[in-house]
Amino acid sequence: DSEYPPPLSLQKTLRKYQRDGYRWLRTLDGYGMGGILADDMGLGKTVQVLSYLLAMKEGGQQLPSLIVCPASLVLNWQEECQKFTPQLQSVAMDGDAAHRAALVDGWAQADLVITSYDLLRRDIEGYAPTEFWCEVLDEAQYIKNHETLSARAVKAVTARHRFALTGTPIENRLSELWSIFDYLMPGLLGGYDRFRERYEDPILAGDADCANRLRAAIGPFVLRRLKRDVLSDLPDKLEQVVYAQLEGEQRQLYNAHEQALRLSLTSQTDQEFTRGKLQVLAELMRLRQLCCDPRLVYEDYDGPSAKLDTIFSLVERVVDAQAKVLVFSQFTSYLDLIAQRLDAHGVAHYMLTGATPKKRRLQLVDSFNQDDTPVFLISLKAGGTGLNLTGASVVVHADPWWNAAAQNQATDRAHRIGQTREVTVYKVIAR
Repeated sequence: DSEYPPPLSLQKTLRKYQRDGYRWLRTLDGYGMGGILADDMGLGKTVQVLSYLLAMKEGGQQLPSLIVCPASLVLNWQEECQKFTPQLQSVAMDGDAAHRAALVDGWAQADLVITSYDLLRRDIEGYAPTEFWCEVLDEAQYIKNHETLSARAVKAVTARHRFALTGTPIENRLSELWSIFDYLMPGLLGGYDRFRERYEDPILAGDADCANRLRAAIGPFVLRRLKRDVLSDLPDKLEQVVYAQLEGEQRQLYNAHEQALRLSLTSQTDQEFTRGKLQVLAELMRLRQLCCDPRLVYEDYDGPSAKLDTIFSLVERVVDAQAKVLVFSQFTSYLDLIAQRLDAHGVAHYMLTGATPKKRRLQLVDSFNQDDTPVFLISLKAGGTGLNLTGASVVVHADPWWNAAAQNQATDRAHRIGQTREVTVYKVIAR
């Protein structure tokens, strides 16, 4: 309920829940505390942070602030800054080491310095002399392991205030939440050994009272809103599992690999199994690839591919309906095979992977949202976050990912603010 009016230039831009988020950031700032803005993907965490930083500048604050994000989002942040808060001068840290070192001289005039986790880790000594007003971590799950060099680097930066943005504050373990709070406000949850003894172990054992105590302890410092609660005007999202039936040579290859792995496991001693765990994971990955397309395992394979046929059939239906589709896969080599099939049938498409340069990413996104190209092939890890692709109304997941939250984030590239059509999500599974 704090009375912090948003900057005049953004009062008509911010939705009510975004104004609430802005006031929440301002309130924590006023108390000298940090917090996690954990809104659902697509609810505009970036603009909420930019409105807070603009308000602080208009209030006379002169120190630069630091944004740390995945490398693929550095230019996205700069573009969002220019779009929503052109009054803020931003510096994107990119290029080689000499180029980045030269950019440091411009920090004195900058309001916003934007860098990636990887580059911050490499350049951390250059950050030591600078005091930042605020350090903001985007996709803060990047520091979920508190022992990594990236986690140590972000904690080494001198900043008066710290915030974290993530749609998934906990992906696997409670220790990830502790790591983010150790960055925000060291000591709030104690040391990790104490946290594990006091909260993590009892909660894992099913202690509901302990879970409630932890929720109460962190509640004021976590703001999470779900799309269904705040966006009544966002169209529905329909999800459907589409099964591809493995047949013929593809089925025989899968059965042979599966039987070989099963026999290998049943004949191993416990010690052999412990030593060979990575080999087991590698074999499971091969089974997944055989489900997608045997050519991912055997280059000379020329038999049927049930999943590829199913995916192409879905794409054809979308193109015939004059809609647009995003196709996600964890295997870039599989995207290449899908692209070959599209090329053979004259279907125009774009492709984005981890090898796509950052500037090219933005060009591809803008082109896809504006032109008539119907298909966008995207690597799940490279394009699962930070992209606004509301030009598409259909999402196809070509293969399942172990982390459901990451898969949902990818879907939210299309199901987000600005989307005017119902979004249909197909998850293609080999039966």
